[in-house]
Amino acid sequence: MSEETSVGRTYKRLLSYVWPHKAAFSVAILGYIIFASASPMMAHMMGWVSETLDAPTHDNILLLVLTLLGIFLYRGIGTFLGKFFIAVVGRNVVHSLRTELFNKMTRLPSYYYDGESTGRLISRVIFDVDQVTGASTRALTTTIQEGVTVIGLLLYLIWLDWTLTLIFLALVPVIILVVGFASRFFRRYSQRIQKAMGNVTQVTNESISGYREVRTFGGREYEQKRFNKASEYNRKQSLKFGLTQAINIPLTQQIVALGLGAMLYLMFQRLSGGHMDRDEFWQFMTAASLIAKPLRSLTDINAVIQKGVAAAASIFSVLDAEAEPDTGTRTLQRVKGDVQFDDVKFRYHGAETDALKGIRLDVKAGTSVAFVGKSGSGKTTLVNLIPRFYEVTSGCIRLDGEDIREVTLDSLRDQIAIVSQQVTLFNGTIKENIAYGALADKTDEEIITAARAAHADEFIRRLPQGYDTTVGEDGVLLSGGQRQRIAIARAILKNAPVLILDEATSALDTESERHIQAAMEEVMRGRTTFVIAHRLSTIENADRIVVIDQGQIQEDGTHTDLIAQQGIYAQLHQIQFSG
Repeated sequence: MSEETSVGRTYKRLLSYVWPHKAAFSVAILGYIIFASASPMMAHMMGWVSETLDAPTHDNILLLVLTLLGIFLYRGIGTFLGKFFIAVVGRNVVHSLRTELFNKMTRLPSYYYDGESTGRLISRVIFDVDQVTGASTRALTTTIQEGVTVIGLLLYLIWLDWTLTLIFLALVPVIILVVGFASRFFRRYSQRIQKAMGNVTQVTNESISGYREVRTFGGREYEQKRFNKASEYNRKQSLKFGLTQAINIPLTQQIVALGLGAMLYLMFQRLSGGHMDRDEFWQFMTAASLIAKPLRSLTDINAVIQKGVAAAASIFSVLDAEAEPDTGTRTLQRVKGDVQFDDVKFRYHGAETDALKGIRLDVKAGTSVAFVGKSGSGKTTLVNLIPRFYEVTSGCIRLDGEDIREVTLDSLRDQIAIVSQQVTLFNGTIKENIAYGALADKTDEEIITAARAAHADEFIRRLPQGYDTTVGEDGVLLSGGQRQRIAIARAILKNAPVLILDEATSALDTESERHIQAAMEEVMRGRTTFVIAHRLSTIENADRIVVIDQGQIQEDGTHTDLIAQQGIYAQLHQIQFSG
């Protein structure tokens, strides 16, 4: 597919977002047509001005003034209709694209986020979407408004003197060539600007969210240089875009000026030869000079279109990305919690070797299994396969005998609660963070009961607004232990039959850990629980301890059994408790 064809298809797809708002768009077009049709009226009125100069009677002057006021009123109505209703269309297009883009991002598979920077994704939602509105609305209306103006003036010029008008029409192919040549540069620099904006957003996001680390480790100067580099690249590409635009516009104007100059010369020749009267001269001169501005606008809008098309291509690349696969057709009701790993293998997207190599494990409902091993051994990868954040490469995982690929994602994840090492809290109240998402309909009594079970109620009640206290972005106003207990309360409130605790006590001090251990014993009772912990003291009472090394199960048994084996687990235990 050629670049022009690709651009055409992208632009056509972009315009499909305007179609649902065709009523407002039609009113806007009508307004711009009214505005455009006023230009030939102004040109024709110059003939009346010439006549009035010859015979400046009271009636002639009054008629001229009233005509002038009428034309401006007529054009003003067109301006209002065009500008207001195109603003309506533009904001609706932005809203539609933003919500569709955001909704698609919530359905993208985990590996997509593994390979994309957060800054670039945010930049698409904020920067790129705004760029497309110019191409989808302003470009169209400018093309219609200025196009109708040019056509109207040309028809009027042909009516006055078609032979002179042919001189101007001969320049149109030259203008088209200049515009086409500039388009390639506009697209190229627009794509680079979008990439640069993603980098600027990424650096800003990282520096602000990690401001403590930046200051503690003396990273201020490093981050300033990193931001300056990203912003400088954006500046250079924007200047190149501006340079192309700055050359394109005056070059087009110069071509138009050549045509106007030739026409002016011939007009004076005809005027002096008696082939054109003074009224016709002023009418033709005014109409010809009025063409210059709309032509400049038409060539100028090319930059907006190319910028919008480049942004649209970036947005559509996300919208066209494969969503998280949900091949399941059966809906799970509440399960008992039997989980079987049947020769499970898994390889990350683009990796050369398997992260998991033939995992076989049968976990009975209501039992607790702790996964132990070095960092990178595959523990977290294994539990991430249960809610299908990633799809197994081969083998299968069964929940109550059902292959989890055969059930719908929503019903599968309804059976699972997760508390991870990196607790995610949202910028809302404690109550909203405990009763998050599908739990929002839980009563205050249920929320408080869950918080008590997580040993969180005691510190929540000491806060200024209690459960209505705002926690700040990512729970910044709470301590690590408090955030962890809020997350555990959320998992308790969900009351799912399968519980995953991924380093759930890693952020806790000794006192908090004591509280959480008591809460975990309660919440784990009657649930199938998978625990990942580096602190071996937290999992000694687990029903089973499974040692994973290099993606394979090396040991499986109780704490006592594994200590007696004097294998990997015993060595890890001895290292941790040797002090």
